[in-house]
Amino acid sequence: QVQLVESGGGLVQAGDSLRLSCAASGRTFSSYVIGWFRQLPGQERDFVGRINWSGRSTDVADSVKGRFTISRDNAKNTVYLQMNSLKPEDTAVYYCAGDSSGMWYARTGVLHYDTWGQGTQVTVSS
Repeated sequence: QVQLVESGGGLVQAGDSLRLSCAASGRTFSSYVIGWFRQLPGQERDFVGRINWSGRSTDVADSVKGRFTISRDNAKNTVYLQMNSLKPEDTAVYYCAGDSSGMWYARTGVLHYDTWGQGTQVTVSS
């Protein structure tokens, strides 16, 4: 079983950048699709982006396209979410999640992910 721990959140100003990390433990990490989601209090957890096991395929939500990128280093068991040109509406708790199926097609919903980190707060001030 893979365990995930996010880090790198914080308070920044609009236009700044942050890089979130998702560190994994477990021998099968390299086979997982890793996704990023974000959530505001009282709201649903929204898909931000994902990366396949090799790192060759990535997918991000339209709301962050052109600003956020995802990468992974399987040797370090870590996935990164690089967030540029941050906006106040990007404020949320960010979660990384693992899909042990390794499958890619049409799997961006929260129910497709069976392992979750504890989340890291990102706050963007205007």
